[in-house]
Amino acid sequence: MKNTMMRILRTGMVLLVWFPFLGAFGQEITIDVDARKPGAPIQPTMWGLFFEDINFGADGGLYAELIKNRSFEFDNRLMGWESFGEVSIHEDNPCFDRNPRYVRLSYTTELNATGLENRGFSGIGLKAGEKYLFSLYGRTSGEAPVVLLVQLVSRSNVILNAKEITITGQEWQKYEAELTSPLTDAQARLRILVKARGSSADLDHISLFPAKTWKNRPGGLREDLVQALADIKPGLFRFPGGCIVEGTTIDTRYQWKNTVGPVENRPLNINRWNYTFAHRRFPDYYQSLGLGFYEYFLLSEEIGAEPLPVLNCGMSCQFENNDDHQHCKVENLEPYIRDALDLVEFANGPVTSHWGKLRSDMGHPAPFNLKYIAIGNEQWGELYPERLGPFIDALRARYPDIRIVGSSGPYPDGKEFDYGWQEMRRLKADLVDEHYYRPPEWFLANAARYDRYDPQGPKVFAGEYACHTPSRKNSFEAALCEAAFMTGLERNAAVVHMTAYAPLFAHYDNWQWRPDLIWFDNLNVVKTPSWYVQQLFSTRKGTHVLTTTSGEKPLTGQNGLYASSVTDKKTGEIILKIANTSPETRNVTYRIRGGEKGPLTAERYLLTSPGKEDENTLAEPLSVVPRKEEITLTGQEFTLSLEPASFQVFVIHPK
Repeated sequence: MKNTMMRILRTGMVLLVWFPFLGAFGQEITIDVDARKPGAPIQPTMWGLFFEDINFGADGGLYAELIKNRSFEFDNRLMGWESFGEVSIHEDNPCFDRNPRYVRLSYTTELNATGLENRGFSGIGLKAGEKYLFSLYGRTSGEAPVVLLVQLVSRSNVILNAKEITITGQEWQKYEAELTSPLTDAQARLRILVKARGSSADLDHISLFPAKTWKNRPGGLREDLVQALADIKPGLFRFPGGCIVEGTTIDTRYQWKNTVGPVENRPLNINRWNYTFAHRRFPDYYQSLGLGFYEYFLLSEEIGAEPLPVLNCGMSCQFENNDDHQHCKVENLEPYIRDALDLVEFANGPVTSHWGKLRSDMGHPAPFNLKYIAIGNEQWGELYPERLGPFIDALRARYPDIRIVGSSGPYPDGKEFDYGWQEMRRLKADLVDEHYYRPPEWFLANAARYDRYDPQGPKVFAGEYACHTPSRKNSFEAALCEAAFMTGLERNAAVVHMTAYAPLFAHYDNWQWRPDLIWFDNLNVVKTPSWYVQQLFSTRKGTHVLTTTSGEKPLTGQNGLYASSVTDKKTGEIILKIANTSPETRNVTYRIRGGEKGPLTAERYLLTSPGKEDENTLAEPLSVVPRKEEITLTGQEFTLSLEPASFQVFVIHPK
């Protein structure tokens, strides 16, 4: 860790200039919190997560598979593999009908060994002493058995562990082996060799998973990444995107029915982030769909979040397809609508139903209790509501209790945004999805955004948002501005029912977009300052809003301060959240009407940092984290000294 004093000496003066504020420096602020009559309930879904397979968030990330192109279905059939000797790709008499390609290894001469190597996703991450489960489907192409040598190889070409597998018979069979790594290596690789000359074998679905996954589930999810989600205690989990729901073309859209059933037979799909950014192009970015809708539902359940699946509305990405001919015609929407209805059956239907039986066969006889469904991602203009309408009619007719989320488009204001809201009201969508990736000044200026919304209209889902500084880093500045803005979300819980920062994950070696909530490499996880802000709100969200004012107005930037308060009726706690975005210490006096007389014990959580560009990194993953301390408050009225450029949460315990 860097020397803290040196960091203060280098960056402390920046605090004098980088945060905008209003009012005089020396002025003391009085904040009134009315605990006598709690206000709007805070929805369990208020603070959520949004997952999209961008920045190698699924394959190479959350999905713990370590082999790239395991079924040889990439357009470049051996992409991800280095082959030597006699290696060829075939499709006749395949093992899996929807993934028909397989590799044939033929060892014809001792002077030229035959085999394959896979480097995974910028290397294969191995940990010392950990077990790894290898598997493949194989058959011989002749009568004689074929012996394969399977090796874990370090980045320096040292063989770490090896096992022999004998392929017998001309019918496809599954073969497995367990390998243990003696050391930690973030960039190892897998090698497969044919041992005996004159041998030939067909191989498919070559896989390597850590034995230690989330819940120790074979073929499961990366444990440390899921734990980072669970630690936020999210109330909502939106999946699978995002722009990948739309696809660049209608044919490359995300189709949930391709993501269920045996993972070996889920057809590959090209990821739309494969080619979207010319400066961050990843031609090896595909979706194996091993992380599919069943896994998303299961993950939602296990981290305690309501699932919110997003389905294609019959439109591809409008940024790249801007006329009606590039989308599904309204009169041809029936298969898309059927997909939506069948998804509800998959999630909630009895085991006697077609899709409910599939869910049961996959290991979950009980319903997932789906309550929400989103139709469309960031669509706008007249093309979207004319397609959304038939979905709403069909869902209301068969599943009237399902709440439907519509979109207001990709921007937080303007003509298309206003039109989108107008149409969502007309169609009676239950919630409207708003997205905003904006600079710090926008977040500070919009803390009162939802004070103006009609609480009787559709509810708001802030489905994608993040503060984008000029550096596009996950900096402390971005996190503080998000915290200030989030006090406005919390204060307006009567209007705002769901929120989610976006995007969620980014691989340090394979990212296309930033900032992102959680960064990782093949072995490590880094939680950003924004992650800690999300956790502070979500784990201390309370049950009801308390009216919080200064001079009879909400605190939305006066003297650089932004505040909200809640109570938790289950525990009796009062929770105060306040961001000081000014470069000065602020003395604030809280008056809690209806609060208990002192002294009262409380926990204080302080998030601050000397410089606005400070961030958490692989080298310093805990550079910007909240500090916790126990304090004593005098009672209904007390004065607090708020550090410059800080976000603080006070949890006041009842006697």
